[in-house]
Amino acid sequence: MNRRDSIRSLFLGSMAGGLMLESCVSESKETLEQKLWEYQYGRTPEEQAYDEKLLGQQFFRNNEIEKIKRLANLILPPTEEKLGNLDFPPTAGGNIEEAKVPEFIEFMAKDIPSIQTQMRGGLMWLDIHTRKTYNKDFLDCSEDEQHQVLDQIAYPDPKASEQKMEVGFFTLMRNLVMTGYFTSEVGINELGYKGNQPNVWDGVPDEVLKAHGMSYDESWIPKFVDQSKRNDIAQWDEEGNLIS
Repeated sequence: MNRRDSIRSLFLGSMAGGLMLESCVSESKETLEQKLWEYQYGRTPEEQAYDEKLLGQQFFRNNEIEKIKRLANLILPPTEEKLGNLDFPPTAGGNIEEAKVPEFIEFMAKDIPSIQTQMRGGLMWLDIHTRKTYNKDFLDCSEDEQHQVLDQIAYPDPKASEQKMEVGFFTLMRNLVMTGYFTSEVGINELGYKGNQPNVWDGVPDEVLKAHGMSYDESWIPKFVDQSKRNDIAQWDEEGNLIS
């Protein structure tokens, strides 16, 4: 089982819609309003007003958004990338940008203000650390250098007393990335999650009926639903009688 297969098994129960964020996309407000609720799922007017208020604000600065994008891609690389000897099929899923993970994290930071200090502080620490270590900002570091930084807080020494705040930041970021990705349409498609879907019921198969020595009453058959017409819209006459 490869890395993404393991993650799939952990997130099969996750469901949500993608979010569009005004501050992180270069679209007009009118276009944004049209896309605001791409997936309608019964929001009350109060909930819609609250969400629109959050979507109209910006918390992270542009540089912080870029760091979030980079972190998210390091935590969950695109499916076509190779990690060691593991090949991820290109058709297995999408990427962080397609799943709108940065927009999701921005929204969550505004929806849960208690995580704002931890998020912003962690993003600041990345630059402080890489300036001391590599004499450049985190985004200017090579991928290997970025991995070296994250390895220190992704796989910490459980006996160490240092970097507790940094470890907490990375844990929060990793959870947000995984949740944002695997609750998006792209992530759900990668999981192969289908949910409840309508099917065609044509009754008990003939071979099953015969195996039990049973059969349908011939007088019932004309009353059965004609599955070839299941998508037709019913029609009634003026007296309320079903005519089709």
